[in-house]
Amino acid sequence: MVPIETNYKPKKFSFRDRKNSGVDRAALPMFALTLPLVFESFFRILISSVDVMMLSSHSDHAVAGVGLVSQYIFFIQLLFSVVCVGTSIVLSQYLGAERVNEAKQVAQASAVMVSAVALFMSLLVIFGAKPLLSIYTVEEEVREAAWTYLVIYGGFGSLFTAFSMLQGTILRSYGYTSDAMYISIIANIVNVIGNAFSIYGFFGFPVLGVMGVAMSSALSQIVACILLAWRIRVKPDVQLPLAGITRVPRNIYRTILSIGVPTAGESLSYNIAQIVIMAMISTFGTWAMSAQIYAQTIVRFVYATASAIGNAVQIKTGYFVGAKQPEAAYKRVYLYQGVGTLISAAAVILLNVVKTPIIGLFTKEPEIAALTSSLLLYSIYIEIGRSVNLITIPALKGAGDVRYPVSWGIVSMWLILVGGSHLLGMKMGLGLVGIWIAMGSDEFIRAIAMLFRWKSKRWQTKAIV
Repeated sequence: MVPIETNYKPKKFSFRDRKNSGVDRAALPMFALTLPLVFESFFRILISSVDVMMLSSHSDHAVAGVGLVSQYIFFIQLLFSVVCVGTSIVLSQYLGAERVNEAKQVAQASAVMVSAVALFMSLLVIFGAKPLLSIYTVEEEVREAAWTYLVIYGGFGSLFTAFSMLQGTILRSYGYTSDAMYISIIANIVNVIGNAFSIYGFFGFPVLGVMGVAMSSALSQIVACILLAWRIRVKPDVQLPLAGITRVPRNIYRTILSIGVPTAGESLSYNIAQIVIMAMISTFGTWAMSAQIYAQTIVRFVYATASAIGNAVQIKTGYFVGAKQPEAAYKRVYLYQGVGTLISAAAVILLNVVKTPIIGLFTKEPEIAALTSSLLLYSIYIEIGRSVNLITIPALKGAGDVRYPVSWGIVSMWLILVGGSHLLGMKMGLGLVGIWIAMGSDEFIRAIAMLFRWKSKRWQTKAIV
């Protein structure tokens, strides 16, 4: 990587150095942070796609049911991300500033908070799933599949999901993205093997359908939780001790929440908007819901690299800001943004060239396949803007500038995404195509606003440390 400032000479970073003191984490190569995140994202999406293909061979009603509640599962995980994202940003800046004791307290406070949120959400899902799903106009078989998946994975599995997310966040914040990648791969393999047994009944195993898929997802999080705890324990520089966890100063909690709550607010708003949109799509019928799920599943491969770069940029920006090197962050984010957008553009064009056989892996219904194909064509419009948001927004957040992207996100999502979906998709009769046009417009307008914010350098006044 070419140097950005002639007077910036970072100390050599080595993962063999087990002490934080004297280590300039801002010197950690971007490639070393990003590559494991890219592989992890692709593998996670691959396994998720295999899950959908397995379910589609079992029943289109099962696909629709799981798709119906997938936004609620994501919503639950976003609540955990209020803590995890806040932890990542605050921890990265403290590590960049080499303030070891405060970094340890950040990890301890996050463990307390994520436990409380997970227990609350488990009880809420278990007792509230049926009333929630009763508001949807869907076939009873779809509703039953949705309830089963939501209660088992979203309810009983929440505590393990929360802790695996938090422990992975801590490892990545310390620069150990490879460890988190390997464990994510193992957990996803456990998930797909469990799904295979549950759906196909290998070796006389009972065919459990959606129930088995939900149980496999929960088991994979249990495995991840155990392995991540082990990796944290064997790394002396990663601090998450139980001793003194009740004596963490209140200002640490406030700092995490002051970053995490507004930061996750953008994602929470997006997810709620997606729930509203899925309710609109449910009125188009089961085929439309299946096409939406298949198209979303396929297109995740397109933005996986930009998303991984964005995650690494957030950590790297935190290191730079903590180390008092904001100009290095300013110039390098443009480079990362250009690379991410070029990759996304090339990937979405290539996808549309080879999409017919890919769609055939998910469905044999010609109507569903044709609709999915149309959506993938419109994804070209979406992915250019999305690649900018996936990289520039994390950069702003890593610098501590969280309120601007949240404010813009809430306005754009509800005015353009939800409002546009209702207007184009339902009022003007464009259906799913209209909804995808609204999605692309939302991404593009927000992308322009985020680029102007980064160029203004006003984020340089928002540092936590």
